[in-house]
Amino acid sequence: MNKSRIAYKPVGLALGVISGMAAGVAFKQAWKVIGHDDDAPDATDEDRTWREILLAAALQGAIFALVKAAVERSGATAVRRVTGTWPA
Repeated sequence: MNKSRIAYKPVGLALGVISGMAAGVAFKQAWKVIGHDDDAPDATDEDRTWREILLAAALQGAIFALVKAAVERSGATAVRRVTGTWPA
């Protein structure tokens, strides 16, 4: 295992936690705008429609994937700046 991989492991773990928290906050804010409600529906919310539940799930997935990719790419770029090699 090269030094960039070793250096990236703890960075990647920390960034994963941070990205999860950031994505959760971003989703809550987006849902307030789109859903006109403070709480996003759960799959078992009896009073919510299928459309609303599936829209919330799709939006949450998209936001989490986008934030995760952005944070991981930033972390890998930072490791390359520090070590001179891309963590793979």
